[in-house]
Amino acid sequence: EQGATTILACRNQAKAEAAAKEVTQRTWNDNVHVVALDLADLASVRKAAEEITTRWDRLDVLVNNAGGTWSQRQHTEQDFEYTFGVNHLGPFYLTQLLLDRLRSSAPARVVNLTSVGHHAAFGGMRFDDLQSEKSYEGMEVYCRSKLANLLFTRQLAKRLDASDVTANAVHPGPVRSGFGMDGDLTGVMGVGMRLVRPFEISARRGAKTSIYVATSPAVAGKTGMYWVRRKPGHMSRHAKDDAAAQQL
Repeated sequence: EQGATTILACRNQAKAEAAAKEVTQRTWNDNVHVVALDLADLASVRKAAEEITTRWDRLDVLVNNAGGTWSQRQHTEQDFEYTFGVNHLGPFYLTQLLLDRLRSSAPARVVNLTSVGHHAAFGGMRFDDLQSEKSYEGMEVYCRSKLANLLFTRQLAKRLDASDVTANAVHPGPVRSGFGMDGDLTGVMGVGMRLVRPFEISARRGAKTSIYVATSPAVAGKTGMYWVRRKPGHMSRHAKDDAAAQQL
């Protein structure tokens, strides 16, 4: 609606094309494009970044939105644990590949979606078992991946000049999307996810904080922060661990 050139980098091309068409119909902005991106395959991430930097000469905002949670331990194409790979490694790699373009487009912004669930990563990052080989519990691994999103955001903010590129994290709220559905969660967690769906918020409401942090003049120059409901939120003790952020 603000007239931006918008790139939807998505795994499911059919759904992405449908979403792009819907955006154009709602906003009358037909400058909406689709790029193939599978965060579970770092080769796909690299190809997407190459396509973006080839087709467009500037990049003002990068919103890393995609993620998920899975009951069963799985592997990415490069044999990383799936939750850590999709929720952290994929977005991390994409951001690194696009940093030069973001810098040359300054002032620019990186927005990483995390979750209030990072508070439930009680043991911190567990650097001795990042791939959850010793033990795997779906929601616990998910919460650690969301902690990783925050640690990455804070460390990225420290390494960047805020006058050029800012990096902030956002908790969107409990959004009624495909998150955890399609057989991703089984057993008690799967049942629980379906029971809470009627109480979740719409995707439109869930996007408000991301859009605010990505575009609002009030956020210009603010970096390394955690936002909830368009306001600074409360980070966990582990999320404030500078040594862990640097190690990650």
